[in-house]
Amino acid sequence: MAEQQQQQQQEEEEDDEQQQQPTTTTTELDAPAAGRTRTGRAAALARLLHLECTRLLQLYKERETFLLDHTPDSGRIVSLSPDSEEPSTEEKVQWLHSALRQCLGLLHCVIHKEEEEWGELEGDYEAMRKSVQARLEYLLHSTKDLLQTESGTLEVTPDHRCDEETDGAGGAFGLKMWTYRVLLELIHWADHAAQTLHILHTEREGTEEI
Repeated sequence: MAEQQQQQQQEEEEDDEQQQQPTTTTTELDAPAAGRTRTGRAAALARLLHLECTRLLQLYKERETFLLDHTPDSGRIVSLSPDSEEPSTEEKVQWLHSALRQCLGLLHCVIHKEEEEWGELEGDYEAMRKSVQARLEYLLHSTKDLLQTESGTLEVTPDHRCDEETDGAGGAFGLKMWTYRVLLELIHWADHAAQTLHILHTEREGTEEI
């Protein structure tokens, strides 16, 4: 009898422990950054941004199914060239920072134009769009910190004026095709950021592990 009571008490304690454990899990990239270097955190952040930008485009395609039959222009919206023929990795990161500022400006413009056209909607696409915006802003602050110098600091504000006409046929269709191009641009530069920051991390820390 005593054994049964002890076993029952042990099972109840195990059930209490399971209930107290968190029901949500975090990915490696979302895990606390304790122990990571600044370059390691920035590179991991860029990788996460790239994943979210890719997911954002997927959600957009699911909503705008007509895009499956259309291919946007292949030219880059954000186009920058390094100041020197053989830039250092730090110079590449500074160049990247400028590109990311333009990307943030484009995203702000997308949000403004979409809300102006269709109002403020709530859905998976809008939630991911908000997450991408916050992640991109955070990455800009991270690259700014990595390149902090005595000669000055880098800007982190959006670098794009949202008073330009969208390309294409104009109207709602033109806006959707232009938004498609912007989302592709975000994926391109997020991937470029992940690669460049990983190289910077390797050079500064002497290891590829993040």
